[in-house]
Amino acid sequence: MNKIEHLGIAVDNLEQASKLFQMLLNTAAYKQEDVESEGVTTLFFKVGESKIELLRGNHEQSPISKFLTKKGPGFHHVAFAVDNIQEEMERLKQAGFELLQDTPKQGADGKLICFLHPKSTGGLLVELCQDIDV
Repeated sequence: MNKIEHLGIAVDNLEQASKLFQMLLNTAAYKQEDVESEGVTTLFFKVGESKIELLRGNHEQSPISKFLTKKGPGFHHVAFAVDNIQEEMERLKQAGFELLQDTPKQGADGKLICFLHPKSTGGLLVELCQDIDV
């Protein structure tokens, strides 16, 4: 793993959260994107070499909507940048971590992604991210 790619924060109201983080970070979001496969709208802010990703569920069955119902707004996941997501998935699987999918899928911000189940990572939802153009 190369670096923390981003921190994911679940929000109820994307517009209000955007204003809050714009004031907090003193910068505007650089990208908003709908990720249909996850049922979310994402909004990204750059923070040095890393990013903050705000996530709002677009329907009741989206993972973010379920998270918000159960836990409320707040920290959702940490994403790590990897050079080869397939190799990293295999390494982690062999090390005993539980992956939430068998193959990487397309995520937001031009990335291939895979999530690790929190029960195998000490309660933390972990996302692996690889640039698609790699």
